[in-house]
Order: sequence, then structure tokens, then C-alpha cells
Amino acid sequence: MAKKSTTISALETGKGKIEVSPKVVALIASDAVLESYGIVGLTNKNVFHDIADLLTGDNASKGVEVTMEPEGAVLDLYVVVQYGTRISEVVNGVISRLRYTLEEKMGIPVSSINLHIQGLQFDEDKK
Repeated sequence: MAKKSTTISALETGKGKIEVSPKVVALIASDAVLESYGIVGLTNKNVFHDIADLLTGDNASKGVEVTMEPEGAVLDLYVVVQYGTRISEVVNGVISRLRYTLEEKMGIPVSSINLHIQGLQFDEDKK
């Protein structure tokens, strides 16, 4: 089994290197996901994490888990989708946006993106 790294080296020159923390990757991914069509919000994968976030106040990267692998970042995202949207379209849009944001704009390699749909949000008007 390959050793997991705690940072991704995004840029290395003769003068030094820039390392990106998994928390920074999670924040960037969180912003990109929330701007995607059909996504209502991010949520934690279980109640324990919700309680931990309340105690620590760490809501910035809620619903995003980043693991650094030698091949690139592995992202697990826990989302709430708007009812009535085509889930396959939403998933494809999120994955495309994340790959573009992390690989093309930031230079961070992405090994895999796992999207976990935790719930649906219904329109208040239709209830």
C-alpha cells in the first residue's frame, strides 16, 4: 500500500516548492460544488460529524473529505440535491467543474471524485 501524503506539491521550482494542504483543497472543492447546478448544499456523512462541527466551529469544508494519494487527490463529497433535477446531469456537472477547477486552474491532480447524495430538498411552494 502506498504511503498517503498530507500535502500536494502543486509547484516546484529551483527556488522552492508550494504545497497545498488538504483543507485548502476541501475549501476550493466546496466553493466549486456549491456553484454547481442542482446542488442545494453540503452535509456531513453522519450525525457525529455534525456534532463535532458544532463543537469545533469548523463548517468551512463541511461535506468534503480530501485524501491525498500519490496519484492525486481523492475527494468524497456529501451533497443535497434539488428535487426535480436529473441526478445524472447534476453529478456530471459537479465532476466536470471540480476536475476543471482543481486540475486546470490550480494544477492539483485529481485521482477520483466520489459524490454521495445525502438527501433531496423540495421546493417550499409545492408542499
